[in-house]
Amino acid sequence: MEKLRKYIICLAIILSLSTFYLSLKTVFAEPDCNNPATGDIDYCIAKIETEINALKPAHEYNKKELTDLRVQVASLEKRIAGILKQLKVTEYDIDKRTLDLAYAEEVFKEKTLNHYKFLRIYDPILPFLSAGDAADAFREIAFRAKAATSDINTMEGYAADLVKLKNDKENLEKNKISLSSSKAKVSERASFLAKEVDKTETYLDKLSSRQEELLAQKAGGFETSVGDTPSTAEPCSGAAGSANFCDPGFRPAYGAFSFGAPHRTGMSQYGALGRSKSGQNAETILSAYYQGSELRKDYPTPATIGVTGIGRVAFEENYLLGIYEVPEKWGNEGGFEALKAQAVAARSYALAVTNNGAGNICTTEACQVYKPQLKSGKWAEAVRATRGWVVTKGGAPAKTYFASTSGGFTISQWGWSGIKDVKDDSWPGGAYEKVSGSPWFYKAWFKTRSGATCVRSNPWLKSEELADIVNAWQVLYKGGGDVSRISPANSSCWGGNPYSLSELAGIGGYTSVDSISVVYSNSGNTQTVNVGTNKGSIGISGEEFKRAFNLRAPGYIGIKSGLFNIEKL
Repeated sequence: MEKLRKYIICLAIILSLSTFYLSLKTVFAEPDCNNPATGDIDYCIAKIETEINALKPAHEYNKKELTDLRVQVASLEKRIAGILKQLKVTEYDIDKRTLDLAYAEEVFKEKTLNHYKFLRIYDPILPFLSAGDAADAFREIAFRAKAATSDINTMEGYAADLVKLKNDKENLEKNKISLSSSKAKVSERASFLAKEVDKTETYLDKLSSRQEELLAQKAGGFETSVGDTPSTAEPCSGAAGSANFCDPGFRPAYGAFSFGAPHRTGMSQYGALGRSKSGQNAETILSAYYQGSELRKDYPTPATIGVTGIGRVAFEENYLLGIYEVPEKWGNEGGFEALKAQAVAARSYALAVTNNGAGNICTTEACQVYKPQLKSGKWAEAVRATRGWVVTKGGAPAKTYFASTSGGFTISQWGWSGIKDVKDDSWPGGAYEKVSGSPWFYKAWFKTRSGATCVRSNPWLKSEELADIVNAWQVLYKGGGDVSRISPANSSCWGGNPYSLSELAGIGGYTSVDSISVVYSNSGNTQTVNVGTNKGSIGISGEEFKRAFNLRAPGYIGIKSGLFNIEKL
């Protein structure tokens, strides 16, 4: 049973991994999954397909595990059938023994009756009168005594057999009850397994390309690297009490706030700035974010590198001086060591993806931003101060991914381990990104990158709108409706034939939310969202809630990161 339980847990992992495939982001240093004006959604969806293909070996392994589970279930059912067959044979033998003993008991009763009659009419003088001599009389008396003793022993044996028979029957009944219980549990788990497999297959079959586009846009779709001129915090994207808070004008109001970017691996640029302001040098910063790597300070960098659309340019004195990934002003604000760390990360990443400069690298944030307008200030100083510095793994340049903000936790992904990126082990207050003032550290999202809002002036949801998301979760993960119709009800922005709020409420039964809270995991993700509804309290996994939210939340309201909070006004 324990082995079966582990296999069923494995299936749950398969379900989680399967749904994860559909929301994978680009693996480049700065993924951009949304910019309708330039077709970035198509680009992102293409990257999703690339990632799915890249993960096929793991997927095949998971399918093999599922096959093994089914073999185990079949084997167990075969064993149960064999035990039942043996129990039937045993029961038949016991029934036969019962008949045999009953017959013997009747014979014994008859013999006992005859013996009783003999004793009633027996005259001890008669043998002496009828016998030819005294010896014959004594032999008859001895014979009758032996017969009586034999009858008594037979009776005691019958009694012992009857007691054993009773015990056998009791044990048989216990075994039948235990077996029936075990069979019921196996059948229940097998039924659960079949439903989960069917649910997963149905979900994957019905999830439309439009939903993939929706997930790509809501879960990604913002500039993950800082850039040379970072944007200021958007109006109406902050929590109550912040400078960029907008009161929605209704209560209760619920807002989803993301900690950091969707891509939370490798170096956090604002985290590096916070570490630099806290006194850490570039070497310490790089070792924190790229654990398990080596920093070589004498790496033989190539003279040139291929740049898409431009041609080959000098690597150190052109390409690296044209990298626009962090503001140069950081160098004058206590962040020079962060500039140095970024220069090393940019150099290492470029060498890794171009095979030491032999290939080409693009100039957009899909790779890392390069402009022919070369810098001559603090950035150039940082590049030259780290000349020859390259982060390596196994002796080769490493793909040193980076992003603007990770929410205080980088995650284990693409070859890099996760870390809790905090100054004094307290989160969120002690996060290095908060120390550096990242505008993306804690933010609600309700616009596209081009500024479209789909008639939403803020990210706050009404009680019935949040209940609608819970109903969407019900259909996605518990069944009862058409998965393909789970998309924002305001079809004017997204098209299709989505459920209306009332239709979905008729399926899920949730009409209002009066409380909400979240539980965070030690690895830096939202583990559980606890929702108090008109139907009572329910707990939803963070990943499931995020998916349901991003498929159903109105307009472009979305959760960007796996680390998020839901606030109530």
